[in-house]
Amino acid sequence: MSTVVKGASAAAVGIAVVCAVAFIEAPGERPVLPFPTVGVLMAGGEHWCTASVVDSPEGNVVATAAHCVAPAGEDGRPGEVAHDGLAIGELSFAPAFSGEGAGTQPLGVWKVRSIHVDDRWTKWGEDTADFAFLTIEPDEDGRSVQEAAGGAEAPKPEWTSGYERDVTVVGYPESEHNPQNKPVSCTTQTRHDEDDPDMLYMSCAGFWTGTSGSPWIADRGGPDRAGRLIGVLSGGDTDVDSTAALFDEHAKALYERAAGG
Repeated sequence: MSTVVKGASAAAVGIAVVCAVAFIEAPGERPVLPFPTVGVLMAGGEHWCTASVVDSPEGNVVATAAHCVAPAGEDGRPGEVAHDGLAIGELSFAPAFSGEGAGTQPLGVWKVRSIHVDDRWTKWGEDTADFAFLTIEPDEDGRSVQEAAGGAEAPKPEWTSGYERDVTVVGYPESEHNPQNKPVSCTTQTRHDEDDPDMLYMSCAGFWTGTSGSPWIADRGGPDRAGRLIGVLSGGDTDVDSTAALFDEHAKALYERAAGG
């Protein structure tokens, strides 16, 4: 499969186990957020990609796709613009984002302090390095984004996963296919991508443009079992076919840099 990144454009319709995730609210209670650690990565205040909180010592790390935050390099030289030809813009993160139009940010909007991307991506545009970790500023009260998003619900990263795993993938499609800006999720089994065996593959409908960076969480069992983050959505030819770069020792090094501030 030739990878088409999903931060900007994708097409096709398919059938798979996928569902829109509702925000449930009981009278007099705060809304129950089914995936509070997953949200919209914004560029210049607009929905750009998907990102998610990953467990870290200081609670300040968010994972997304490299192409969401840095142009792909070519022949050892850095790229100049994002995959869709646009400037990426100032980045921020809105966990549990929902709602039509500008939407609502029930857990606030968090400033990205720094981005950490592998040189294999920024110089050569290698798909297997299409992951990034972001350091997030604390809010004005000194809270970390992980604390605000539920703490224990953030999955721990895993650096040595195999290719056949049961995963839950959560992402935010663009408003054209998702006018209420609610996350979609799918629980399915992964495998090697047939055309690029180094990439992780899943088949689930509904992962349109905007879902790049969606977390692939293995062994998730609800709020009390946050699971293990093994990669993030990189691309795919259609909304049904999605690929991810499996986390490895290079991803671990980036994560440690992000966690260190």
